[in-house]
Amino acid sequence: MLDYDVTPTIKLRQPDPQQDAGPLFSLLMGAQLQYQYYLPWVAKIKTVADEKDFLQLAEQQLLQRTALNLVIEVDHEVAGMISCDHFDEHDRSANVGYWLGARFQGRGVMTIAVRGICALGFEQYHRQSLMICAAVDNQASNAVAQRAGFKFSAMRPNGQHLLEGDHDENVYVFRLLDWEK
Repeated sequence: MLDYDVTPTIKLRQPDPQQDAGPLFSLLMGAQLQYQYYLPWVAKIKTVADEKDFLQLAEQQLLQRTALNLVIEVDHEVAGMISCDHFDEHDRSANVGYWLGARFQGRGVMTIAVRGICALGFEQYHRQSLMICAAVDNQASNAVAQRAGFKFSAMRPNGQHLLEGDHDENVYVFRLLDWEK
């Protein structure tokens, strides 16, 4: 089982579908409208069983080394999820995505978690670059990318396909060459 202590209080770990589906579902439903605006897949999560199905898929992807979908724990409490996925073997890149329960936001948790997933992506999955794509109007996600050390690369018109239509997105990149532990 993959466990990565980013700090003494923040851990990234492999999901346990049986144990984590309920707490993750509760976090998502606690601020469903906020999340689904930027994360359209949230609208498809209707039950704990839906979340459990996703976590079982995440387990398979982890075993196949095609994606990392990890639970974020804060002080041993499930706080959200972070992923490193869309592995491109041609240029050794991957995308980073994340969400955090409302009561854990505003404390720097996600910035630390993103640095942790970068360490795993670069050091264990041998990625050459990691990318974060954030809707231009998603101030929180843009700020996390910048604070975590990602560099602005481009703005793609209509790059984010959200529930209410396409939105412009900012693309941030972190290259292995710029990584310092």
